[in-house]
Amino acid sequence: MELKHLRAFVALAEELHFGRAAQRLCIVQPALSMQIKALEDELDVRLFERDRHKVALSVTGRLFLPEARATLHQALRAEQTARLSARGEIGTLRIAFVSSVLPKLLPALIRTMHARYPLITLELKDMPTPDQIAALHDNQLDFGLIRLPVHGSGLDIRVVLEEPFVVALPDDHALAARTLIHPPDLRGFPAFVLARRYAPGFHDEMLVALKREGAELEIAQELGEFSTMLALVSAGLGIGVIPSAAAMALPPRVVARPLALRDHKAGIGLASSGASSPIKRALLDVIHLCGDGL
Repeated sequence: MELKHLRAFVALAEELHFGRAAQRLCIVQPALSMQIKALEDELDVRLFERDRHKVALSVTGRLFLPEARATLHQALRAEQTARLSARGEIGTLRIAFVSSVLPKLLPALIRTMHARYPLITLELKDMPTPDQIAALHDNQLDFGLIRLPVHGSGLDIRVVLEEPFVVALPDDHALAARTLIHPPDLRGFPAFVLARRYAPGFHDEMLVALKREGAELEIAQELGEFSTMLALVSAGLGIGVIPSAAAMALPPRVVARPLALRDHKAGIGLASSGASSPIKRALLDVIHLCGDGL
């Protein structure tokens, strides 16, 4: 059953006049008559009752009309979906992220993606960097927002955010009165840091940078989440060395002060594997826009 025959049928069913229906379809009247006859022959039914003076739908034609309309509508949807997919404007993207992007980068990404590509669905997962890398290699993710640096991953990684470090402190801590904290100031205070298992490169390079600047941290505990770390700081159990974005939502009785680490910053990268595609390029464009605004 050809779509052009269904279009001819619907046009004639709505106009009930061969001349007007043919004009609507931008074809000549004999061509319309041939298409209607071909459809009736294929179905082995009579869709119209017609004589020299009028055209009317048969009983079968009246039942067939809503089905023909629905078929044409679905065909149009299929065509539009294919075209949108080819342009990267529809589909699903599986994205994992480290929790520290929740306050700023991730909301900006979601908001901009929804505004520019409302037909793209984002499946989001909170996942540590090593787990993201494994999932990307297993094709379980399309993108990962990972904690940098990572080495030898075999992934395509581009930096999307760099941020300075801060020290999270109980508001009655001896260092809370400082406007800037230098690494040697941290000596002797129990400190919380992100566990190496969750971001090996980040963990190692941060400790190296601190040591280079004269700090030997007294690590009280290594934790998997900055939010847990901040809760322990709020309880007065120690201080936390964290990226600045993680300090955007501080719990009660916690303050954050800049840490002087020269040029050493915490980085977030967008990691992906496999071939590019229109929908992946759409997200890369949006990430670029979000990065410019951060």
